[in-house]
Amino acid sequence: MDYVPITDHDREVMLEKIGVSSVQNLLNIPRDVPRARLQLPPPLSEPELLDLCRQIALSNRSIDPKRSFLGAGAYSHYAPSIVRYIASRGEFLTAYTPYQPEASQGTLQAMYEFQSLLCELTGMDVANCSLYDGATAVAEACLVALRETDRKKLILSSGLHPEYRQTVRTYFQHSDIEVIEAPLQSGTTDLDFLNSSVNSEVAAVVVQVPNALGLLEPVDAIEKTTHAKGALFITSVNPVSLGILKPPGEYGADIVVGEGQPLGIDAAYGGPYLGLFACRQTLVRKMPGRVVGMTRDAHGRRGFVLTLQTREQHIRRAKATSNICTNEAMMALAAAVYMASHGQQGFRELAEQNLRKAHYACEQLSKIPGVSPMFGKPFFNEFALEVPIDPETLNRRLEAKGFLGGLPLARWDAQWKRGWLVCATEVQTKESIDAFAQAVAESCKDR
Repeated sequence: MDYVPITDHDREVMLEKIGVSSVQNLLNIPRDVPRARLQLPPPLSEPELLDLCRQIALSNRSIDPKRSFLGAGAYSHYAPSIVRYIASRGEFLTAYTPYQPEASQGTLQAMYEFQSLLCELTGMDVANCSLYDGATAVAEACLVALRETDRKKLILSSGLHPEYRQTVRTYFQHSDIEVIEAPLQSGTTDLDFLNSSVNSEVAAVVVQVPNALGLLEPVDAIEKTTHAKGALFITSVNPVSLGILKPPGEYGADIVVGEGQPLGIDAAYGGPYLGLFACRQTLVRKMPGRVVGMTRDAHGRRGFVLTLQTREQHIRRAKATSNICTNEAMMALAAAVYMASHGQQGFRELAEQNLRKAHYACEQLSKIPGVSPMFGKPFFNEFALEVPIDPETLNRRLEAKGFLGGLPLARWDAQWKRGWLVCATEVQTKESIDAFAQAVAESCKDR
């Protein structure tokens, strides 16, 4: 209570007024509740506290993005200065949740632009103005499929990020929904398994493109198998990859979700991030979250409104599609500025740089004795390697040399004991990739 602007006397007067002897009794905390024994310093002035915080911050270690080769769901990308500048303007910072649409026209317009850009990127008909993160978006897409088909089974590719799969299982762990995982065949979804498993009881098939191992899935074959049995086809995408890959709308996806962090959002210790959600027009009334629409007022002036608010606080609970009650408006704004600042050609060039630098990194690393690609299939900006030493040991040695190495794949699956998932994006340079390859080579010598 050091920063509450009241004196001890003020506090005593208030407690006496309400008939309570102490703050402890006011809060009514049982005395047998364990209390943390914190070693706190004595009260500090604000300048002293700021100095202490700076000293503590110096113990954090940061790394140049050019020296980070870790992806696995959160990626290093360069965000133009205009992204942070616009997202930091007070008009947006103070009106981030448009509960009163008529008072939040700037925020609503930004969300409308975000939705429009996402539709352009994915090739879908309609998008909402974001969900919490990529994992949430996948689970919510599954809910839409279950409502649309009135079926009780879901098939998730094992190429879907493990944390996304776990989120889906958490959503349905106390329901009668059966969640089935399709195995991988040489790193991508096993088509034979899908052909024998997709039937009239399956509501949706969910795949990730590129998948968690960085590989491109055979989406055309998966779409054909899925729709032949009346199931919905859900794809989770890396939005940056859509600068060069075919949009999901063109290969028959019904719902497109994804993690929007690559769109100008810092890794930031894992959040806040941005859930992307777009679908076909026929599914719009089953879609979670919010949809901003454009209209005209009585004087013919353009305006923006919350067209759909499909949550139980706004409509009858029986008709609510989700209990998600807000959106990541600040992150969506940053993503919209990021996409707009690149433009169509710039976004394609961004994707091409990711593709080329990742393939160059894979080529250089594969020259090291004992290092080889785990899968001989096309990939975007992430690839799995088999290395000659324990990947955890390799990462510790690389850290000592100032590099952040890839993800040890044994954390995801014990069978990949020597698997190492490496990522390279546009922030890497030829020099940084060559230096990384040299550091890996030196680290692998001592086994």
